Amino acid sequence: MATVIFRNLNQPQSLQKISRCFSLTAKNMAQTMTVRDALNAAMDEEIERDPKVFLLGEEVAEYDGAYKVSKNLWRKYGDKRIMDTPITEMGFAGIAVGAAMAGLKPICEFMTFNFSMQAIDQVINSAAKTYYMSAGKVPVPIVFRGPNGASAGVAAQHSQCFAAWYGSCPGLKVVSPYSSEDSKGLLKSAIRDPNPVIVLENEILYGAGFEMSDEAMSKDFLVPIGKAKVERQGKHCTIVAHSKFVGTALSASDELAGIGVECEVINMRTIRPMDEETINKSVMKTNHLVTVEGGWPQFGVGAEVCARVIEGPAFNFLDAPILRVTGADVPMPYNKTLEENALPQNVNVIRSVKKVLNIK
Repeated sequence: MATVIFRNLNQPQSLQKISRCFSLTAKNMAQTMTVRDALNAAMDEEIERDPKVFLLGEEVAEYDGAYKVSKNLWRKYGDKRIMDTPITEMGFAGIAVGAAMAGLKPICEFMTFNFSMQAIDQVINSAAKTYYMSAGKVPVPIVFRGPNGASAGVAAQHSQCFAAWYGSCPGLKVVSPYSSEDSKGLLKSAIRDPNPVIVLENEILYGAGFEMSDEAMSKDFLVPIGKAKVERQGKHCTIVAHSKFVGTALSASDELAGIGVECEVINMRTIRPMDEETINKSVMKTNHLVTVEGGWPQFGVGAEVCARVIEGPAFNFLDAPILRVTGADVPMPYNKTLEENALPQNVNVIRSVKKVLNIK
């Protein structure tokens, strides 16, 4: 508990300072929002804005969603806009894709993206390919969203990262938000996009609070799909990450700053289409690159980032090989200690940055 000691309250200057302090504190409190609430606000605003938008999935209505992301939406909009479905991903994903083809704008929630494997035929063969195969006559404006990647103690069948899986498929756009601003702005952009969009959230981040700007609190706030964000400026090494591991990259960068190493941290935000310009520009400034992700190393997001840099204008600016920090190349262990060691930690990022910079 914080203790506040007041002295010299009879002096106008002291009162003014206290008033400013309380005003700033109140403002900061008012501008903080969890990722869960940011996603909820995005859906609320878009359902209110566009009568074609609706949400369907397992337990999204009366139960408020398995992770309470859809809290109060059913009470506000009713059965026609917020629909509970049976436990059959192939079935309700197919219904959602058909609704999109018919002109509606469904938001299809998977309780976890691991379960989207049950519906991958609908996501890839129906949603992603129809616009192309119909010669542009049948758009499929649908959003598939839900938690992605490892949570905690849920073992191998609930812990894959699907960024690389869906990022490899033409016809899809894939976003992977980190902060509350990312989550709200990207989900709103995804709902308004005429193409199928995969929104890869992170269960661990649902309860995390982030500062929200006045602009982000607006109903008109959007984060453009395909645009990365430089979360931290630096000059010695570029670190590229997405989702929860942006936080790992930032934390490692704080530690590295203590020994005089300033890292530039890029939050990808969008997996497909990838913002090559921002990544290349940063690498051309720092001359070093480390990628961080929770997915498997083979054919991963970091591997694609490496390929784009090697094939692009930044390659000749590299002073050392690119290093990738990834999840372990194993199914996710259930044991807590093994699980922690199967995912990138601060020490892994710090060690990799030191290695590319040739620092002991």
